[in-house]
Amino acid sequence: MDDEFSAELQNKTKKLKKKAKKQKKESKIAVQNAEQDANEPESVDSASAPVFPPTFSVSEIKNKQRRHLMFMRLKQEKRREKLSLKKKRRKEREALGDEAPPKPVPKTIENQRVYDETTVDPEDEEVAFDEGTDEFSAYFNRLTNPKVLITTSDRPRGRTVRFCQQLATIIPDSHVYYRRGLALKRIIPQCIARGFTYLIVINEDRKVPNGLVLCHLPDGPTAHFKVSSVRLRKEMKRRGKDPTKHTPEVILNNFTTRLGHSIGRMFAALFPHDPEFVGRQVATFHNQRDFIFFRFHRYIFKNEKRVGIQELGPRFTLKLRSLQKGTFDSKFGEYEWVHKVSLPLSRVKQSLYCPHITTVLLGVLYCDCFFKR
Repeated sequence: MDDEFSAELQNKTKKLKKKAKKQKKESKIAVQNAEQDANEPESVDSASAPVFPPTFSVSEIKNKQRRHLMFMRLKQEKRREKLSLKKKRRKEREALGDEAPPKPVPKTIENQRVYDETTVDPEDEEVAFDEGTDEFSAYFNRLTNPKVLITTSDRPRGRTVRFCQQLATIIPDSHVYYRRGLALKRIIPQCIARGFTYLIVINEDRKVPNGLVLCHLPDGPTAHFKVSSVRLRKEMKRRGKDPTKHTPEVILNNFTTRLGHSIGRMFAALFPHDPEFVGRQVATFHNQRDFIFFRFHRYIFKNEKRVGIQELGPRFTLKLRSLQKGTFDSKFGEYEWVHKVSLPLSRVKQSLYCPHITTVLLGVLYCDCFFKR
């Protein structure tokens, strides 16, 4: 019985080997045929005889190698058509000269957005009055100099600690201290007594920084941001040398609404008034689609006309969650603005099947019926 079983097993393995060799040989032949087709010179002009029929579909080809080659050829043909059309349009514009029609503006997410009614003119008298009497007026009138305290949540991990240390190298006159279980309501009076103008708290989740509380002292306001896409200096490619102690320049982009003005002034008040241009360092806060992208660069003059930039890091993205009047108060604080997520009806229906939410809804209905009695 053992001999019969071993003989049958050997026959099966031989058949499988023959089948594999046959498939390998067929695929080699298909690849060679495809390469020959690609290398053959075209005897007929591409304009008179198209390479692909109108109903051609690359997905119908069964062989993987041949399908890939045909897809690349189709892609190259489309690219050639696009370039030839572009050259034709450029020649037409040159021929028409000043009478040429204006270039069409491409559709982007930015220019297709609905106009925000809260966008304000910085030269408006009402805006100028508000800026002259808000919490940051003392800084912009050069009555105070920024002094920043950077701290973390309880028991921070290594990545959050390094992120705080690198933030301290960007913001001048900033100091890093660790919480050690102290509540924020007890930290804020101590910061005010020691002359700090800002308190920055970095929160973390699963060893990754995920939140930032920015509290302006002594009178507020307090902003809470979601932090994402954090890249420390060692994780960045082609970065420059570590930043120097020079005061950087600050660039604020697209903070044009009422809310944007107050957030932009919060970021501006983190840095001293007079930047040191010798250091050639720039801190950029770029607002796009309500996400604030932070970058830290050093610019280099290559010659009289060309300028190069080096990213120094770290980089991160902020998303505003809430803006609170006064200093941090989680229970009795008055909120100026809170980010509200509008769920579609399908998501609301799904959430009703959640046992916790269903219990809450039943409790509300019961209380309503009880008080109506």
